[in-house]
Amino acid sequence: MAMARWGGEFRRWEKVPGSPVCEVDLDVDAMLRARLMALLPEAGWLSEETADRPDRLARRHVWVVDPIDGTRDYIRGRPGWAVSIALIEDGRPVIGVLDAPAREEAWVATIGQGATRNRGRIAVGERHDMAGARVPVDVLPKVDRDLVAVAKPNSIALRIAMVAADEADLVATMRWGNEWDVAAAVLIAAEAGAGVSDARGGALRFNKPDPRDFGVLVTARGLHEAAVARLAARGAG
Repeated sequence: MAMARWGGEFRRWEKVPGSPVCEVDLDVDAMLRARLMALLPEAGWLSEETADRPDRLARRHVWVVDPIDGTRDYIRGRPGWAVSIALIEDGRPVIGVLDAPAREEAWVATIGQGATRNRGRIAVGERHDMAGARVPVDVLPKVDRDLVAVAKPNSIALRIAMVAADEADLVATMRWGNEWDVAAAVLIAAEAGAGVSDARGGALRFNKPDPRDFGVLVTARGLHEAAVARLAARGAG
């Protein structure tokens, strides 16, 4: 549905300044809710484009969805967007799917069973030195000039998936972010062997009353402790 309308005409607006949305977000959200809830009617629902309901907190299973992660790229006709779907069980993701049709990529993970891209097994890299670590960003700040910038999709979920596939070594944010942005991607990364935490190095939990975490940190296998220490020195700790 999203791919068929990508590059075409559709309504778009800003929910708040700097936060774009379009009618395709809402249409995909409605379709996913109908189909996913039919699969698991007892599950709760948490989505960027649906009004939150507190009854999800009493559910063991919750669908956590971003119908188009990377809406800015979608609106501009760029391929850096994905549909993000996670099934949460008792606060942790157990199924994660990222579908990025404009990139011809489908990422899937099930807890304890590894992660795939287009059905091929993926694994993180083995980097142990921060110097030279690949980071998907537009521009590196001066303090991080020991790192290497690589191409950055607008979707944070796809940036995390790049670490899972050894196309990047480090993704870090230091701001409050929503569960639907990362729920599927962090399972894919973890199942590929990545280090995964919030910006302080703490465990990520999902289906919280306030569905946000302070940042996300996803790294190659040998970088996580060094990355946590670097962020802590900047106030994330």
